[in-house]
Amino acid sequence: MYFVYILKCKDGSLYTGITTNVERRFKEHKDGKGGAYTRAKKAIKIIYSEQYKNRSKASKREAEIKKLRRAEKYALIKH
Repeated sequence: MYFVYILKCKDGSLYTGITTNVERRFKEHKDGKGGAYTRAKKAIKIIYSEQYKNRSKASKREAEIKKLRRAEKYALIKH
């Protein structure tokens, strides 16, 4: 299983990523072992995730979410 997830960062920004284990990946982000963005912005909370059976579908969805504006991401999270 693959997951697309959105993290909220300390400065209020949002980070979207893909993983096979959301909790493990969040811990990596918090421990400074994630991407450069979350090392700089400090991930504080998982606010959304979606599950997919394969990496291809998850990657496509990640790309779609990354193209959304901030307000659209929050609308997605609320549903």
